[in-house]
Amino acid sequence: MKYEFKIISNKKIDQIIPLVYELNNAKISMDVLKSRFNEIKQQNYQCAGVFVENELIAITGLWFSTRHYIGKSVELDHVYIKPEYRNNGLGKQFMGWINNYVREQGCNSMELNTYVQNYASHKFYYNEGYEILGYHFLKKI
Repeated sequence: MKYEFKIISNKKIDQIIPLVYELNNAKISMDVLKSRFNEIKQQNYQCAGVFVENELIAITGLWFSTRHYIGKSVELDHVYIKPEYRNNGLGKQFMGWINNYVREQGCNSMELNTYVQNYASHKFYYNEGYEILGYHFLKKI
């Protein structure tokens, strides 16, 4: 199978919403996601996607920033691969492509959050060379 890896234009950002909707188990409405992504695309955000014959099958958000402890960094957000494309090496290829892309953008590091109960992702990211640096805390206000 031939995969096409590319950055999705902010003008076409709506095409990622169905995958983000799936990722969140339909807990956030499509309308709310559309509204939020309209805001997000105005920030230091890009989205990488994987396509098969023009079908979007995988995504991740890329938040660019400079951090005092590591320099220019990218945080991966909403990493998602459609279930039927998992467990065949696509995740590893996607992470390799992202690594090369963000290095070309001048990044010194990649960061991400993953849910504590998502053990499969923990194993995957460990195997990709990620280390646990700390805990992510959230307070709704």
